[in-house]
Amino acid sequence: MGEARRRQAKLGENYGQPEQRIVPWLPITKQQSQDFVTWSTRGAWAGIVLMIVLWLTIRLIGPAFGWWTLAE
Repeated sequence: MGEARRRQAKLGENYGQPEQRIVPWLPITKQQSQDFVTWSTRGAWAGIVLMIVLWLTIRLIGPAFGWWTLAE
């Protein structure tokens, strides 16, 4: 019960009401859209870092194994 009271005190009048949607006919809340933006941004940065690591591996470490040379 303590958690419910704390939540009710924090939310005040909004306690027990559904979250606000972006568009009334679209079942996506504002919080879900913010979470999507957060996760997609993290995923984009992870992809960029992975691409740089892969590029460095192929470009710098690869020639040591004879795959490619730096002076093509």
